[in-house]
Amino acid sequence: MSGAQRKNLDRKIVVIGAGASGVACATKLLELGFQNVLVVEAEDRLGGRIHTIPFADNVIDLGAQWCHGERDNIVYELTRKQEEELLESTGPVYENYQCVRSNGDVIPDQVASRLKAIVGDSLVTRQLELRHCSGSLGSYLTNKFYDTLRRPENSDIDDEVAREFFVNYQKFENSVEASDSLEQVSGRGYLDYWECEGDILLNWKDKGYVELLKLLMRSRELKVENGVLEQRLLLGTRVQKINWNRNDGRVELQLSNGDSCIADHVVVTVSLGVLKDQHFRLFEPQLPVEKQRAIDGLAFGTVNKIFVEFPQAFWPEDWTGFTLLWRDEDLDDIRGTSRAWLEDVFGFYRVSYQPRILAGWITNENGRHMETLPVDEVQAGVMYLFRRFLKWKIPEPSNFRTSTWHTNENFRGSYSYRSMETEQLGTGARELAYPLTVVATTPEREKEAEEDDMWQQSRCDRPIVQFAGEASSEHYYSTVHGAVEAGWREARRLGQFYGLSVSRSETKSQL
Repeated sequence: MSGAQRKNLDRKIVVIGAGASGVACATKLLELGFQNVLVVEAEDRLGGRIHTIPFADNVIDLGAQWCHGERDNIVYELTRKQEEELLESTGPVYENYQCVRSNGDVIPDQVASRLKAIVGDSLVTRQLELRHCSGSLGSYLTNKFYDTLRRPENSDIDDEVAREFFVNYQKFENSVEASDSLEQVSGRGYLDYWECEGDILLNWKDKGYVELLKLLMRSRELKVENGVLEQRLLLGTRVQKINWNRNDGRVELQLSNGDSCIADHVVVTVSLGVLKDQHFRLFEPQLPVEKQRAIDGLAFGTVNKIFVEFPQAFWPEDWTGFTLLWRDEDLDDIRGTSRAWLEDVFGFYRVSYQPRILAGWITNENGRHMETLPVDEVQAGVMYLFRRFLKWKIPEPSNFRTSTWHTNENFRGSYSYRSMETEQLGTGARELAYPLTVVATTPEREKEAEEDDMWQQSRCDRPIVQFAGEASSEHYYSTVHGAVEAGWREARRLGQFYGLSVSRSETKSQL
């Protein structure tokens, strides 16, 4: 190895954020041969929106929970290389749930299954039809639902029950998108997301999503908690300023602990929510207009979970959970009261390897409002729901926990989606992912450009601030595998710039 190569591998690279994307980027940089890598994380833990904690009989995931699909899913591929089976199917929990009205009536299975079938069109059908959609996902789904409901074979389904079911289904779809309303979601933009073939609800058995971080860091193999990132992590430290326009072509970071750090390259993997909230005061000078438009135009929402542990299961063994169908007259009991937020809790479901837990879901403004309430008030509200909808005797819970993704200034929400504004502004993940660069004018760079083709000459634009994270993934946004691939993309971008062993075909596909 030449002296120049050794110098390049010793370039100072700072990765901001120790979520899935940041950990993936840092570990890939080390794999490529870079040695001077530091990960700075505002939280006092690794993982970002992966947050596995001990709870009840095992663990729960407050954030990312499933490996969504198998084919072309890099998270799934990583687990397949292990001797131990780390993933398994969640099964029909989110298909076989009961639909329960707010007066305690359970919708008959034969009616519920037909309603589920109406909203359960194949992804292929939805893709073909949305390709010609000029409006929102909400208007498309509403028209499709009621058009199908009006067919003669569905004439026996009660209109009120059908409407209550569809309102609940929209809440479920909002949890998939992280939107407040499906009217916000772009119909055409919805097609940007590529669903991986295979089981989309693969769970991490009794270990939680934290296992992925251990795989990336090789923690078990090296028998060190943080694996290859040991001694390369700075936790509990926030980056307060990124000065990226210095005369020397390097980047200065001002940290919350009072220190400053000079880096050759910085990879920003914080959430889109943080960029929306902080980019004006975080970057000096301000980001280019195209980058600001991407941050503004891409949408970022909140989905929260509610975990309730009971002393013992009060439900039948084959029962998987229930969704909450509100009658209009019953909603009057909570609207305008301190319990109005409960309207957007749309379902509770069984949790794998947790025989005494039910997990609820809530989205949008009410989900954000829930985060601001005292825990005992949230718990009391949830128990009100259980006792209103279910006719069984419900015991007092023995433990209770909710996620709080929006009020935490290190996240400001859960994950991204493509909104009508994204479409109107004509922006997307590509613009978010594009790095801030400076022209490399060293003799080595100029000589290299002269000796290679046009593709090689592009290496003279040196990336100094790069962007990763799930929101920067064109087709796998909102997922962990999208976050991991984005982290790898930026590590490979640097590898390509310094002429490391990254093939052209791989680099072009990543960039």
